[in-house]
Amino acid sequence: MAGLSVSIHGAITEVPAPEWDGLSEHERDTASPFVRHAFLAAAEESGSAARRSGWTPRHLALRRAGRLVAAAPAYVRIDSDGDFSRDYDLAAAAARAGFGWYPKLVLGIPFTPATGRRLLVAPGEDRAALAEALVDGARALVRDERLGVLQVVFPDAAEARELEALGLAVRMDFQYHWRNDGYRTMDEFLARFPSKRRNAIRRERAAPERQGIAIRTVRGDELGRAPARWAADCFALHRASLDKMPWGMRFVNRGFYDRVLAGMPDAVEVVEARRDGRLVAMAFNLATPARLFGRYWGALEEHLFLHFNVALYHSVEECIRRGVRVFEGGAGGEHKLSRGFEPAETYAAHLPSDRRLDEAVRRHLAEERGEREGAVRRWREEHPRLGG
Repeated sequence: MAGLSVSIHGAITEVPAPEWDGLSEHERDTASPFVRHAFLAAAEESGSAARRSGWTPRHLALRRAGRLVAAAPAYVRIDSDGDFSRDYDLAAAAARAGFGWYPKLVLGIPFTPATGRRLLVAPGEDRAALAEALVDGARALVRDERLGVLQVVFPDAAEARELEALGLAVRMDFQYHWRNDGYRTMDEFLARFPSKRRNAIRRERAAPERQGIAIRTVRGDELGRAPARWAADCFALHRASLDKMPWGMRFVNRGFYDRVLAGMPDAVEVVEARRDGRLVAMAFNLATPARLFGRYWGALEEHLFLHFNVALYHSVEECIRRGVRVFEGGAGGEHKLSRGFEPAETYAAHLPSDRRLDEAVRRHLAEERGEREGAVRRWREEHPRLGG
């Protein structure tokens, strides 16, 4: 487009926060909290998403007459740990065939498998034209820095279609999300289940009271009054759980929690569990008026069904109380199915640099997509009460 200039930024702080966040102000209810300047700055300035940890920022910005009109969060990666692209199979196949997959350019959010806009366009602008300009800028960056592939991870469904129209090959996957069908009470939600399953959930939900554990959500002003204390507690609980897992991935550090809680307490929710006044478990979530995103869980003590209550049931009840439409519990977790969460499509888009590899990837993803779409469709047909 005439009059546009493209710049690449090695840190999100090179772009003023009001300009960056202004790209999403017209989508307040649906804009992802993870693309906010404060979240990206927390990830980068804490060192959680930095060159030494495998995340080299290469954010794209488009300006017209000095005004920021579009942007995309972007990072160069030398592996796939933490971007949740689930492209290990593609990278391995490319290597066996003698093609380079890494380093790659990822348009996405560090260690955050949550769907949302990746191509940010200012209100009043031609979104289709600026989305194309952002993709062109990303392709040029891939070419100039000799990268193996351009990826866009966890775009929403509409953006995935935009990316496909712009020449990227789309991969479909799924997570388990809870959807609010207009429930007025938790009992209305539980009425969806057969009696055996409904009674099992009620027994699980009753466990904390028997264990002397009180659970509540802390948000907004209360978090904002003592962000450092909450950061210390959340980090300690999260790390305690990760230390019990030999495969636990320590993507975020204490500095990340400090910065997120100080920089955007309005978007953070902490579900706390206390026994005899002592904090024993927490879930660290982010939220918009329409959507809740489960991110990190941690516990100092083991109690039966504690994880389900802190990380799932309590927030489902909160979503019903507040009219939140969707609760994304994060990646993985087939145990969510029996607790009312349903398969929800997620997407990634790929554009390998080598034309021969691109053709092979497209063939594979087209076949795979048909199989995955069929699997989700069959599940919904077989579970009409839970599948809607």
